[in-house]
Amino acid sequence: MMIKMSNPFLKILSTILLLASLFIYILVAPSFFASPQLYKHLHLQAQDFEFCPSNYTNHCPCQDPIRARRFSKAKWFRKERHCPERTQRLRCLIPTPPNYQTPFPWPKSKDTAWFSNVPFPKLVEYKKSQNWVKLEGDRFVFPGGGTSFTEGVDAYVHALNRLLPVSLKSGYIRTVLDVGCGVASFGAALTDYDILTMSLAPSDEHQSQVQFALERGLPAMLGVLSTHRLTFPSRSFDMVHCSRCLVPWTDYDGLYLREIDRILRPGGFWVLSGPPINWRVNYKAWETEPQVLEKEQNILEDLAKQLCWEKVAERDQIAVWQKCIDCISCMEKLKTSRSPKFCNSSESDPDAGWYTKMTACIFPLPDMKDVHEVSGGVLEKWPMRLKTVPPRVKSENDDGFTLKAYIKDNRAWKRRVSDYEVMLKSISSGKYRNVMDMNAGFGGFAAAMVKYPIWVMNVVPFDAKSSNLGIIFERGLIGTYMDWCEPFSTYPRTYDLIHASGIFSMYMDKCDISDIVLEMHRIVRPKGAVIIRDEKDVIVKVKEITDKIRWKGTVVAGDQDGTFHSEMILLIDHNDTD
Repeated sequence: MMIKMSNPFLKILSTILLLASLFIYILVAPSFFASPQLYKHLHLQAQDFEFCPSNYTNHCPCQDPIRARRFSKAKWFRKERHCPERTQRLRCLIPTPPNYQTPFPWPKSKDTAWFSNVPFPKLVEYKKSQNWVKLEGDRFVFPGGGTSFTEGVDAYVHALNRLLPVSLKSGYIRTVLDVGCGVASFGAALTDYDILTMSLAPSDEHQSQVQFALERGLPAMLGVLSTHRLTFPSRSFDMVHCSRCLVPWTDYDGLYLREIDRILRPGGFWVLSGPPINWRVNYKAWETEPQVLEKEQNILEDLAKQLCWEKVAERDQIAVWQKCIDCISCMEKLKTSRSPKFCNSSESDPDAGWYTKMTACIFPLPDMKDVHEVSGGVLEKWPMRLKTVPPRVKSENDDGFTLKAYIKDNRAWKRRVSDYEVMLKSISSGKYRNVMDMNAGFGGFAAAMVKYPIWVMNVVPFDAKSSNLGIIFERGLIGTYMDWCEPFSTYPRTYDLIHASGIFSMYMDKCDISDIVLEMHRIVRPKGAVIIRDEKDVIVKVKEITDKIRWKGTVVAGDQDGTFHSEMILLIDHNDTD
């Protein structure tokens, strides 16, 4: 049987219970909040990410040498990305090495780096005769030597400039891939020509060549030609360079040369220096049997013909091939005589570059409406290329790229970068050299930042709704595919500024976003900066994590007009902290 209570009785009962609760709180609260255990608990809640042991100072999660030993040496597969399972990832902060110093500003950093930041003398000793890097007191200097740069990299680049059918200063060549880059002296020399070079090399026994490159303020990332495609779309680079990079170009039915063909744009150049080029003159110096070198060069020449590449120059140790502009007439001839293997639809999209297996086939170039056209569209010379609508936008294909959206995006990022100039007053000083955009879109952020002495690694999530990386390369910028549920292929402390727009909204339901914040902590420099731009509720969640790693962040309003009115910006500027 239920007992009905009147409203006045309920009010009296509620008042008695409230007074009793207050009385108990007054008696218990002082001793409770004075408890050391509680203070300790609160402290751990606020700072529950501690530092890793000191032996993790240069930890690269996906290129860990201990884990790599589990995998086959065949085709250098051991050097590929092998990321830990999410349950095995480190949940601690990568420590800074003792006596770490703020890197030299650009352009001084191109030639000088602190030894304490990359304390590895092994490369100095191993490459002493080749003059790659020297240790002078407390700093490294980079004289510009190299395996094939016997007279210095400047002399090598001048020799290459004389061989190319176009001048390096013409603007025709803007994006370059340097395979097996060493300490990126080739890429450093090309900066004098306003050429942007992505330097690529695997983790190596000589210690951190890519880390040296990034310490100099040059574009570089860990990577290797093995079983998976390189992490770039088709027709990305104006030139691909290899100076004794130890890639077996003629093996596996020319698998790696065909991969270069995929990422080389029509009319682009492939440059090879060292064995077997001009073997008749050089075989004694290389201490190799001439018959071996002759056979290798003959296979190489045959592969180049299969790809419809034309050799345009060969002198001393350097040879230059040029990829065809349309390849139609060449391919028609090859079909009747050699039957080259063309890639079909089952061998995937030519732009796919994230854990996509390489295949020994040739991707046909995009169809043309007129024989006088350039397959894929004409790219303007740099710097007009940046200001011109890219061909992939003009084509307005099924991926949702529209000219209207492209123009709107560019205008928005010009306005936002102007706001960043006020927030980060050091942008124009040379302090920020290596910049990463974790969710690059059309590359509007990088395009707006090009006026500063910086370069931007434009990262496009491999599963983004619109894969714009091909557009970014057509603008004369560089970047890579990525899955931010995994660590990036770089060493710790290699980016001065990280920009993350909408990345946490994208990954909120895909993986633990605290892992993404920990990865940002790993790759940003101790005195660097981070700009996180996202929806208000997402920013609140991200700030809870950044507080736990002791980042002092400031939240400010984002755009106040249009569709972005709900955005907020979390700014972390370590230059303002002790």
